[in-house]
Amino acid sequence: MWKHLEAIMPRSPYLPIPDSDRTPRAGASVVGPANLSEPLTVTVYLRRDPAAPAPPDLLEFALTPPAKRKPADHGEVDRAYRAAPADITAVKAFALDHGLTLGTVNEPARSVQLTGTVEQISNAFQVTLARYRYQGRDSRWHTYRGREGAVHVPAELDGIVTGVLGLDNRPIGADLRTRQATAARATIPAVAGARIPAGTFLPTELGRHYSFPAGTTGAGQCIAVLAFNGMTQPGRPSGGYSIDALRNYFVNVLGNPMPDITDVVVAGPGNDLGSDDGSDPADSTPEIMLDLAMVGGLAPGAKIVVYFTVFTEQGWVDAIHTIVTDTVNKPTVISCSYGNPEDSANSAWTRMAITSADQAFAQAGARNISICCASGDDGTRDDANDLKAHADFPASSPHVLGVGGTSLVANTGGIASETVWDQGPGFATGGGVSRWFPVPPWQSDAHVPHSANPPHSAGRGVPDVAADADLVTGVVIPAVDGQGLYPIGGTSAAAPLWAALLSRVNEGLSAPVGFLNPLLYTKLSTGILRDITQGSNGAYDAGPGWDACTGFGSPVGTALLSGLKTL
Repeated sequence: MWKHLEAIMPRSPYLPIPDSDRTPRAGASVVGPANLSEPLTVTVYLRRDPAAPAPPDLLEFALTPPAKRKPADHGEVDRAYRAAPADITAVKAFALDHGLTLGTVNEPARSVQLTGTVEQISNAFQVTLARYRYQGRDSRWHTYRGREGAVHVPAELDGIVTGVLGLDNRPIGADLRTRQATAARATIPAVAGARIPAGTFLPTELGRHYSFPAGTTGAGQCIAVLAFNGMTQPGRPSGGYSIDALRNYFVNVLGNPMPDITDVVVAGPGNDLGSDDGSDPADSTPEIMLDLAMVGGLAPGAKIVVYFTVFTEQGWVDAIHTIVTDTVNKPTVISCSYGNPEDSANSAWTRMAITSADQAFAQAGARNISICCASGDDGTRDDANDLKAHADFPASSPHVLGVGGTSLVANTGGIASETVWDQGPGFATGGGVSRWFPVPPWQSDAHVPHSANPPHSAGRGVPDVAADADLVTGVVIPAVDGQGLYPIGGTSAAAPLWAALLSRVNEGLSAPVGFLNPLLYTKLSTGILRDITQGSNGAYDAGPGWDACTGFGSPVGTALLSGLKTL
């Protein structure tokens, strides 16, 4: 019986992959073995080729003003970050030995996909896979295929294989939007001049209040939007967008041209349009519609590419590497509105996966790509429920722009007030101090506090910037039926706002901003953004200068463009 899961003892020539250890999701228990005959595809990540040329010095590159940088040479970056051909050959031989089928090989991402049955994959990597059951926050019972302990590889692959993702498919990556009651949704007609709730905004109004540079639309830029789905009950839609509803919104409500929107399916069903009535919390349709309404409403001239993937660790990391190494669409800005606490008992992240994702973020910096990540919607608790403060990943990565949330009050004269977004549990900006990432050199003078958790260690402070996220002062987006509008909030409204702004700044500079953080902290930390000095997100308080609630503050787009031009 499967009352207890017994770890397979690895054979002597096998060694554990560092940081690959897994424990069950909190509250989950084993209900039986995994289906041994079920097909399973895993993604194997490899070390950087030891013989490859050294990657460019990212800090030096990022500290160079955008207009003075040497344009990113994608071939040079590929050669610096590639996997060694001999290492790929070794993985192919390993696959052949275990009867596995070789799938997609992405050399710049250093990844190889292998397919076999659950039994073949389990034997190949010396893991025991089982079915786990837990009760979700929606009070329904859910299952996932999981493992415990480490993943193992033969000694000849030790140090070559740095990660194996896809064995465990527990859900990961909550969307960071504040949810609406069903009765309050889509009650505003989706027509020009519609009267929206007092205190809320259309994206174009937020663009005016935040001084987005006039005469720019994001033309010549490509904004990558991460979209997750595929975790609803079988037979039910899991998340997508309505192109017709968006077209009516952009053209007839906002008075903008229809942006160019295309899809790339990394994993899962792709654009699987569901409902935004709140009937299925696992349906990510409202999140995807929000992201596209924001980036399309604020950067109508940009090309928008929606990268669909699934809510798993493998889905996350594969999508990030796919975007960063996409030489067809060549994104210049990435918008991510999803995340998880980086270190809680319920976190689905392994250090192995966090490291791989962060390596992709660093490669994005070398390619002059900006990444905007929402910092969370549950204050410093970050949905962890363990009475500790948590930073949300991927916003806590030192290679992304972490975006927090504010409460914005405006009048006919402009912004009347702006404070930290904090309406209580589940409705407050994320932020804090990373447990996994040290203080990066460019943040050394920002006076990042030590963690609120014992032993009060130093770490990367998040967020870096902020924008309106309060539901009460939030943004109004289209319902999927195209007939109505409704207000929504969360840091997943703030992150795509910043992505749209950076695309317009890129256009205004005639050069990509890329990895903004080093310049933001060393050259643009005063007199550029609107400093938010009032409020708290739980364990941390706002104050003059950088803080762990709203970073350096909310946008003044014209000042940011001017500041970058004068460097």
